[in-house]
Amino acid sequence: MWAAGLEPEELADDDDVAAELAQGGVQAIVVPSTNLLVDPAAIRTREGRPYTVFTPYWRAYLSGPPPAEAQAAPETLPAAPPAPAGLALDEFQAEAQRAWAAGFAEVWQPGETGAHLRLARLLTGPLAAYAEERDRPDRQSTSRLSPHLHCGELSARQVWQAVAGELAEAGLDLEAATAPPAWGGEQAPGLRRSAGAFLRQLGWREFGHHLLRHFPQTPEQPLHERFAAFPWRDDPAALEAWRRGQTGYPFVDAGMRELWSTGWMHNRVRLITASFLVKHLLLPWQSGEDWFWDTLVDADLADNALGWQWVAGSGADAAPYFRIFNPVTQGRRYDPDGVYVRRWVPELAGLPAAHIHAPWLAPADVLAAAGITLGEGYPAPIVDHGEARSRALAAYDVVRRPRR
Repeated sequence: MWAAGLEPEELADDDDVAAELAQGGVQAIVVPSTNLLVDPAAIRTREGRPYTVFTPYWRAYLSGPPPAEAQAAPETLPAAPPAPAGLALDEFQAEAQRAWAAGFAEVWQPGETGAHLRLARLLTGPLAAYAEERDRPDRQSTSRLSPHLHCGELSARQVWQAVAGELAEAGLDLEAATAPPAWGGEQAPGLRRSAGAFLRQLGWREFGHHLLRHFPQTPEQPLHERFAAFPWRDDPAALEAWRRGQTGYPFVDAGMRELWSTGWMHNRVRLITASFLVKHLLLPWQSGEDWFWDTLVDADLADNALGWQWVAGSGADAAPYFRIFNPVTQGRRYDPDGVYVRRWVPELAGLPAAHIHAPWLAPADVLAAAGITLGEGYPAPIVDHGEARSRALAAYDVVRRPRR
C-alpha cells in the first residue's frame, strides 16, 4: 500500500510498480495522496469535466465534505528491514550541493520541527492581518509554509485544521470564513476574513494539482493551443539580466535576488517578476518556469505551471492579456517605503522612498547624494515600460485574433 503520486511521472511509476507486483501475485493498494485536501480527480463539473476556472472549482470543493482529519503520528513503528547498500553523499556532490544555497540555513529549518514552528508563527502572527498585508513583501506577512507543504513535512490537512481551530477558539464559523464575499457587499472583518483569504490560497494549491491531473501537458505546453503561435523573442542577454536581478527595475531585481539568496520569493513579487519576463521582455514563460523550478525551495510542478501560465495568459483562469503590471507602480504600492528594495538591492539604499522604485527619474543631485551612477553601480532599465507594454499588446493581438 502506498499513497498515489501527484505528478505525471509519479503516476506512471505507480502503474509500473503495481504491474510488477501483480505479476508476482501481489495486489497493490494505492490510496489518494495525503498531501492534498482532496484527490485531484475527485472534483468535476456537473457535465463530468474538469474545472478550468478557480472560483467555481473552489465553490465545488467547499460544497463537499470537509477534509479528512490528519492522523496523529504513531508512537512506534515496526523495525525496518536491513538497509540495502548505498552510496556516500560525496558521490552525489555535484547535485546535492550548490554554492548559491550556502545561506539557506539562515532562512529555513527543514523537517517537521521547522514546519510546525513556522505554522505556529503563522497562527500567532501574520494570520490575523493576512488579508490586509499578504501583498506586502516588506513585512513578514505570509506563512512561508510552501516548502514544508511541498516536501510533505506538513500536510494541507494539518494546516486547514490549525486555522479552523483558531477560528473556533475565537468563536468564528469556518463556513462563513471560506464563503466568497457577496458582490458589492462588505468584506468580513479581522480574523474571519484573513483566515478565509489564507485558506483560499490552499485552494489555489489544490486547483493547480487538479489541472495537472487532467492536463498533464501544461508544464511544457500552453493550455490554450492558440498560444503555441505566440511570437516569443529569443534574447539570452535579457534572460540572464532577469535571472540575476539586473533589469534596472528595483522591485523586479529585489525579487530575483531574494530568490537567488533564499530559494523563495514573496507571492506578489512572483507575479511582478513573471509578468516582467513574459510581457516586458516577451520571453517564453517556460524559461521563467524552468528558472523557478531550479531555484525555488518550494518548487512544485503543478503550481509552478499554473502560476506561469496564469501570468502569460495561456492557462486556466488566466490573467487578461492586457494586464501588464507596471513594476514601478507595483513597487510604490506594495513597498511604499522601499524597505524591500533596500534589503535586496543595497546599491540603492541611499535613495529616498520617492525615487527608489524609479532611480532613472531621480534628479542628478539626488543620485549623486546617494552615490549612484546609473549604468555603473546599478543598471539603467533594460526596456522602457511604455514601449514594452505596446510591444506586448501587439504580440498578444496575434493570438487573440480569430483564425481565418
